[in-house]
Amino acid sequence: MSAVLDAQLLGSVFVTLFVIMDPPGTVPIFLALTSAMTGRQRVLAARQAVLVAFGVIVAFAVFGRALLEYLHISLPALQGAGGLLLLLVALELLTGKDEAPGSAEGVNVALVPLGTPLLAGPGAIVATMVFVQQAAAADRHAPAYVAIALGVVLVHVCLWLAMRFSVRIHRVLGEGGTTLVTRIAGLLLSAIAVQLVADAVRAFVLQG
Repeated sequence: MSAVLDAQLLGSVFVTLFVIMDPPGTVPIFLALTSAMTGRQRVLAARQAVLVAFGVIVAFAVFGRALLEYLHISLPALQGAGGLLLLLVALELLTGKDEAPGSAEGVNVALVPLGTPLLAGPGAIVATMVFVQQAAAADRHAPAYVAIALGVVLVHVCLWLAMRFSVRIHRVLGEGGTTLVTRIAGLLLSAIAVQLVADAVRAFVLQG
């Protein structure tokens, strides 16, 4: 199994993206943005939002490395910037979001702002690019790429399930439960962000 899949990397990718994209935390935002929709329209909106987010993440995963090379950006620099960016996202999760993002009139909320930038935001994009860069630098390319692809797919499946059954999940968790899950996600994400910054500093010191 390890010959075709890096299980440890799969766990890292899944946990990191799950915490950043926060499926439980999308439930109240999704309900707010789709409050005027019927049940059928909500199902369609959930599917569209996940497909948009998946497309954006995959695009950066595939072309992000070439973009970095063109701009002459190193992996440690990306890790450091990504860590600081994730820390901002973590602080936002820990302090809470008072208002659900709105959308311009006539714009499909499943595409903007739900699909991007709420789901496929800067944090998720940077984290995915870092994982791809690490896989490119590793000796076992194929198992690492399989792990990253599977991790991304699993997180988007979780996102779809959370939005598909958002009404039921919100009813079970309640306001307090949803807030608690969001705070825990913020705490975990802050630890991941600090680790990324520490790895970047260590890499810069070794290069120097």
